[in-house]
Amino acid sequence: MVKIGNIELPDFPLLLAPMEDVSDPPFRRLCKEHGADLMFSEFISSEGLIRDAMKSRQKLDIFDYERPVGIQIFGGDEEAMAMSAKIVETVNPDLVDINFGCPVKKVVSKGAGAGVLKDIDLMVRLTKAVVNSTSLPVTVKTRLGWDESCINIYEVAERLQDVGIKALTIHGRTRSQMYKGEADWGPIAKVKDNPRIHIPIFGNGDIDSPEKALSYKNKYGLDGIMIGRASIGYPWIFNEIKHYFATGEHLPEPTVEDRVEAARNHLKWAIEWKGERVGVFETRRHYTNYFKGIPHFKDYRQRMVTHDDPADIYAVMDEVLEKFSTPA
Repeated sequence: MVKIGNIELPDFPLLLAPMEDVSDPPFRRLCKEHGADLMFSEFISSEGLIRDAMKSRQKLDIFDYERPVGIQIFGGDEEAMAMSAKIVETVNPDLVDINFGCPVKKVVSKGAGAGVLKDIDLMVRLTKAVVNSTSLPVTVKTRLGWDESCINIYEVAERLQDVGIKALTIHGRTRSQMYKGEADWGPIAKVKDNPRIHIPIFGNGDIDSPEKALSYKNKYGLDGIMIGRASIGYPWIFNEIKHYFATGEHLPEPTVEDRVEAARNHLKWAIEWKGERVGVFETRRHYTNYFKGIPHFKDYRQRMVTHDDPADIYAVMDEVLEKFSTPA
């Protein structure tokens, strides 16, 4: 069993990564139903929360069926981070996560996300401010360092643990790599092997198959793994990995019926959460991924992303079932 504060997780849990414009409640619900053990919100600007920015506030929505769930915040100002943690606490998530890993320029240029990797003292102060402002467990997601010449995750892990974080997720790339090249899990394993480290250490980066998940589990000896991009349009990956761990065998690939059901539920839950207009619009980006690999699908996808009436979209999905389902 893995524990984050009072949160009990199964042995070697599978975590859903916080992904901007992806990890919202409908998507998290799908991943939960297909085996994710712990999930996080999209990252939320501490400044946006304090200004009462509507988009930031909506990202605080969590539901009991997805627990345990964490809310992730980012920022470069100690006072703002402390205040935003107090705001987060009011919606009663299971934990607060700090993003020190986002590599995108608009975040880094504000001295937040992976930008903080250039200033470990600031990272420690920001973390301490959050830990001291909430009674919830605080966790951190970060990267190996700023670039190849500055792999500082070993110092970061010790110092963040010392100020009170309860778990650490490490993406096996530097900020300068962005999402290119191969993730290096060797330094993550060294953090785990450090006798001073007693908090759970999770690895993130490039896990896209049950075989790779098992290989990395055995090779690096971490407490669990976080899965991001491989789950987009494919929430089945969590149960596929768990089944492979338990049996050494693969679950059957999701059928067209499974794919339609996932897309249909995603749209339904998005509409329930944000209303018809926004729900229809925000689900459009997912259809390509749900139906990836189906030949001659372009016309159906085009109709799904251009219809505004949910009934019309569901009708296209019914056509997909009729056209592509395997006869019994």
